[in-house]
Amino acid sequence: MRAIVTRPHAQAQSWVAQLKAQGIDAAALPLIRIDPAPDPAAVQHAWHEIESYALLVFVSPNAVDAFFSLRPPAKHWPPAVLAGSTGPGTSAALREHGVPDASLVEPAADARQFDSEALWAQLASRPWQGRAVLLVRGEGGRDWLGQTLAQAGATVRALAAYRRAEPVLDDTTRALLEAAQREPAVHAWLFSSSEAIDNLKRLAPQAQWRASIALTTHPRIGESARTAGFGTVIEIRTGVEAAVAALRELQSKAR
Repeated sequence: MRAIVTRPHAQAQSWVAQLKAQGIDAAALPLIRIDPAPDPAAVQHAWHEIESYALLVFVSPNAVDAFFSLRPPAKHWPPAVLAGSTGPGTSAALREHGVPDASLVEPAADARQFDSEALWAQLASRPWQGRAVLLVRGEGGRDWLGQTLAQAGATVRALAAYRRAEPVLDDTTRALLEAAQREPAVHAWLFSSSEAIDNLKRLAPQAQWRASIALTTHPRIGESARTAGFGTVIEIRTGVEAAVAALRELQSKAR
């Protein structure tokens, strides 16, 4: 069984390398393309006024990388400003960019899901009345956490640090997509975004996925996979280790 990693290019390559290191046959088919910020000056301006915020929320590793790629040379993360993370990958990216653990707020390690709701569980007890919050995300995006913080009294602004777009397949990824359609039962798709599934439907509108397996990291993503026609949908925790465990179990059942 081959695992198909659908995360954006940089993350997909990292995941494939980690899966292969643990003996999993894996290949990258990025189903979301990450483009630069629509307004780089707005990101740089946010850096210049970063001390005015009580909290910056990062919705993904892409948000972290995009925000820090436009950091002015003289600016560093202010220790008094909190960095909110929605999951382990985002937290790792923040640490790689020098955000200290004392500034990091993230879901509990045993959270059932790694998402905005799990992050809010760690933020809810703090006083937000009159405090400024910046949501660092892609263009568009889910507004639940911003609305929840605003209801708690915070002044919330969203910053588009990057754009998400439908990928353009090259010869390698097109061949992988065609192989997955020819032999759906021997491919397991790893989905961490409903948008990736939407893009897959546009790239292969006639595909039949009833015999394919989708490993998804959230109930909303699982529902999107079922709607797309995937016959087997398995919800797993975020992270390479959870994917490895699920894939090994699938392989053992297939023997």
